[in-house]
Amino acid sequence: MKLSDLIEKRAAIVARMNTAHEADNNDDFAAAESELRDLDAKIERARKIDAADRAEPGRPINGDARLDTEIRSKFRVTRALAGAAGLGVDWGFEREMQTELAKRSGRPAQGIYVPAEVFETRVLTTATGSELVPTDHRPDQYVSALTAASVVRGLGARVLSGLSGNLSIPRETASPATGWVAENAALSSGDADFDAITLAPKHAGALSEFSRNMLLQASPDVEALLRQMLARNLALAIDRAAIAGGGANQPKGVLATTGIQTVNVTSSIFEAVARAQALADTENVGVSRAILTTPGVRKTAATALDGHGRPIGAAAVFHNLPTVFSNLAPVTGSPAEHTLIFADWSELLIGVWSEIDILVNPFESTAYAKGNVSIRAMATVDVGVRHPKAFVSVRGVTPSLPAMGS
Repeated sequence: MKLSDLIEKRAAIVARMNTAHEADNNDDFAAAESELRDLDAKIERARKIDAADRAEPGRPINGDARLDTEIRSKFRVTRALAGAAGLGVDWGFEREMQTELAKRSGRPAQGIYVPAEVFETRVLTTATGSELVPTDHRPDQYVSALTAASVVRGLGARVLSGLSGNLSIPRETASPATGWVAENAALSSGDADFDAITLAPKHAGALSEFSRNMLLQASPDVEALLRQMLARNLALAIDRAAIAGGGANQPKGVLATTGIQTVNVTSSIFEAVARAQALADTENVGVSRAILTTPGVRKTAATALDGHGRPIGAAAVFHNLPTVFSNLAPVTGSPAEHTLIFADWSELLIGVWSEIDILVNPFESTAYAKGNVSIRAMATVDVGVRHPKAFVSVRGVTPSLPAMGS
């Protein structure tokens, strides 16, 4: 039972106690009092569960996010793609899974669904895949592109999976005023204020081309490469949007969200982070705090020296807070200004509507002429900030900025 329902039930029991008291009915009063004690224990447990749920970072909170072991071990992306392209492969299991995956996503796929659970490792890229047909080379040693790693979920963002329609989450923005009054004096009235966080489907995707031979003859190593490639590209697109999105058709990321707090650097990175912490403390921001910034800022912090010319260490510059350095954090303007965000990242929501939806087109003109297959991969997500004041953007961070004050 929800906490709100328990509190409503408690009010009804208290009303019964008042009625029994006024009627001097000891039996009814004792029975209601006993129910109240039991209910108060349930309310206390429900409050603890709610508090734990609010503090839980980076976990799916809307149903079971994983398929069972059999499905995860049997599903092959290459077989699904080859079958959808009309090639002569046995893809009965992958085709059978489409009903289950459509049920999870709440809509039929435009092409074929691939369960997100099969994407478990980092990614590699290729143009057409023709060089990945196993011959005498080593596909397991294929060299991946150098790309940033996904960071937002690791910082603690909350993931809501298995969504179907638009999502509206009520949010309390102000509580009724509470005050002390003299005997027989009236309390001042006040109302709680509410708004809502709205998440609506946004689509990210990539279009690529693979060779016919790759799909027909690919080894288990190539299956892993294909999974990695699709997973990485979509994950990085989602991370970029979560950090700084807000452009056409994108989710509205942290830096584009109205109401986040800002700090302008006055002397050093150390001083700016201290003031960002003070702002967060003033707004009662949670304790799951971490910093996201760029590798350029890391270099500045790592080379900082104390008054005796000895290295201070980056950890000290950032007040020993968990800090992630990523190229996903944008660098803008001239001179270059580097992103630095101090936040309770559990206040960031990532809504996921669909499995990765892959549409195979063997008849696209360019691919068809070469006997290849055109493949489109898409994911449907959105991003929302629970409490904007949980995020502090430090403005004016440049490579020439001192790491510590003089």
